Amino acid sequence: MRVLSQTCRSLRTPSRREAPPRRRPSPPPCCCPPCCPPCSPPPHSPPTTRAAPRGPRPRSLPPGCPRWAGRGSADPAPRWIRKRGAPALPKELSGKSWMVADAESGEVLASHNAHWRLPPASTLKMLFADTVLPKFPKTQKHTVRASDLAGMGAGSSLVGVKENLDYTVHDLWLGVFLRSGNDAVHVLSAMNGGVPATVRDMQAKAKKLNALDTHVVTPDGYDEDGQYSSAYDLTLFARSGLQNADFREYCATSTAQFPGEYKKNKKGKKVRMSFGIQNTDRLLTGIDIKPYKGLAGVKNGYTSKAGSTFTGVAQRGKRVLLVTVMNPQKSEPYGVYKETAKLFDWGFDAADSVNPVGTLVRPGPAGLNQSHASADGKKNGDEHTQASVSGGDSGGMWTAAGIAAGSLAVLGAVAYAVHRRWPRRG
Repeated sequence: MRVLSQTCRSLRTPSRREAPPRRRPSPPPCCCPPCCPPCSPPPHSPPTTRAAPRGPRPRSLPPGCPRWAGRGSADPAPRWIRKRGAPALPKELSGKSWMVADAESGEVLASHNAHWRLPPASTLKMLFADTVLPKFPKTQKHTVRASDLAGMGAGSSLVGVKENLDYTVHDLWLGVFLRSGNDAVHVLSAMNGGVPATVRDMQAKAKKLNALDTHVVTPDGYDEDGQYSSAYDLTLFARSGLQNADFREYCATSTAQFPGEYKKNKKGKKVRMSFGIQNTDRLLTGIDIKPYKGLAGVKNGYTSKAGSTFTGVAQRGKRVLLVTVMNPQKSEPYGVYKETAKLFDWGFDAADSVNPVGTLVRPGPAGLNQSHASADGKKNGDEHTQASVSGGDSGGMWTAAGIAAGSLAVLGAVAYAVHRRWPRRG
């Protein structure tokens, strides 16, 4: 087994220069700790007669990460450390924020505005699943009441849950993952004590995962003022969820049957009908675009405020990568999937030829105070240093089935393998 202990190099902040008249100074580079990829200010359009809008102002950031220092006049460069012979980053990436991370080691290979707080849309359902999925057995049945479906936003995506009908928890999770059904989310939230209680639970879960860029207002990701997350946090949510076998099954499912209403058959007997549902993740199903080979979920989203968002996991050989893209600015069909595919291709090609810019944070207090050996073998005792770890409650590593046991990285006292079933396309 190989022992992984890697820290990223701190960035040196240059001295400030006097800003030219009538122009704001560009924000200085971030001095992020080794825990995370360096923060960059949000991208903005070149100055015009009116200043470009900013995203939600951060209330708090991961330790050591400064607040945005001002409005930049140009898009900041992506963060990555290239070795000789490494492939260049894909051209024409337009996502406001994105990240490429090794799902096994937690190393961040490259990022762009990783901690910019943006509306997450339905990718927030990954945090919802992290929070609620472990609470109810999948065979448990629930009869839907009208109050369970109250409060859904206008134009919500729906799977077709009907009041006064019973559904298993398994049915409802298929509705959440495949159709991004806000109706299924609201029913599961009702089972969990209601929407307000579920929002509190989700916020507590985010805090436990040290996802400090996230503020939850709705359990389904529907646009509301003050709701935001980041590419970094969404990657944490995906990595945490993928440790759960049911989560992996649901996010990797392309098609399924969903319970419908009761109708009389030819013999006059009432029987429960069903209808087919298909995953809205186009990189998984290949609807209108080429499916990505080796992809196994995780969650896509779209709202008018958030634009398109997506977090995906894919395997090539023994390498497993997570890619998150938020709100591509190019006006092309399915741009979020195309940019995700480009970043996957780059990540698989470059994984052995770039130095990581950071690692995914450890859950719990240990994640904010983890001491570990640096690449040169010296101990790093900085209180903000964070080890490469999984998104689970204990230390360890993440991997997909098919990775040889001898190649597993040992990142803590516990090493665990994630056994997953790759989707079969219908």
